[in-house]
Amino acid sequence: MLRMIARARGAAVLVPLAAAVLLSGCATLGKKNKGETAYVARDVDTLYSEAKRRLDNGDYKAAAALFDEVERQHPYSDWARRAQVMGAFSNYMGKDYNKAIEGAQRFLSIHPGNKDAPYAYYLIALCYYEQIADVDRDQKITEQALTALTEVQRRYPTTEYAADARVKVDLVNDHLAGKEMQIGRFYERSGRWLAAQIRFQNVIDKYQTTSHTPEALYRLTETNLALGIPGEAKKYAAVLGSNYPGSEWYQKAYDLIGDKAPQLKTS
Repeated sequence: MLRMIARARGAAVLVPLAAAVLLSGCATLGKKNKGETAYVARDVDTLYSEAKRRLDNGDYKAAAALFDEVERQHPYSDWARRAQVMGAFSNYMGKDYNKAIEGAQRFLSIHPGNKDAPYAYYLIALCYYEQIADVDRDQKITEQALTALTEVQRRYPTTEYAADARVKVDLVNDHLAGKEMQIGRFYERSGRWLAAQIRFQNVIDKYQTTSHTPEALYRLTETNLALGIPGEAKKYAAVLGSNYPGSEWYQKAYDLIGDKAPQLKTS
C-alpha cells in the first residue's frame, strides 16, 4: 500500500490559523455529554468556543455539529464563515470524507474569494487523497484526487498548499502508473500482447517520471519481441539502457534481446 496515505493526515495541520484560533476572551462551557449538540440558543463566542473544545478533544462529530450551529444561529457573523471551514475540517478529521467535501464545496460556492478558499480546495483534495485504494481496486477516487490536487496547484501556485499538492501529485501518478502496469502484466500472462503493450505505452506517455518507467520499457521490449517486431524491441531496450543503465530491467532487456534476437544484441 502506498506510503503517501500515512503522511496525509499530518498535512491537516495546514488548517488556516485564522480559522483555528479561539475567539479571544470567549467563555467556555462546562463539560457535557459527547452527544449533546441539540439546539440551544447561545451567543456566538460561547458556541464557537465549545465547538473548538470538542474538536481539540477529538470529538469530531460533535464539533462538526456545533460548528454547523454557529452558522445556523449566527449566519451573518464573521465566525459563521469560519465555522463552515472548521465544520468541514472536523468531518475530515473524523474521516467522514463525503460530508467534509460537501462542506468545503458549499463554503466555496458561497465565499469563493474568501482568504480561506485555498484551504477549502486543499481539504477537498486531501479527502479524495486519503481514500485512494490499493491498485487492485477501481481507481476513480485516485483520478478525483489527482484532479483536485492539480486544481490546488493551478489556482494557488505560490501557497504552502500547492507545495504539498505537488508532492502528492507525484505519488498519485506513481499509483496510477502502478495500476497500468498491473493490468499490462495480466494481459501479458494471458498472451494478449497488443493489449499489454497499450498499457505499458500509457506509462511511458503519461507517467514517464514515475518509478514504473524502467519496467514499462522492459515490458515493451518483451511485447514487441512477442509480436514479431524485433526492431521496436531493440529501440525500447536502447532507451532503457540510455536512461537507466544501472537498472535491473536494463540487464533483463539486454539478456532478452540476446536470447530472442541475438543479431540485435547491443554491444
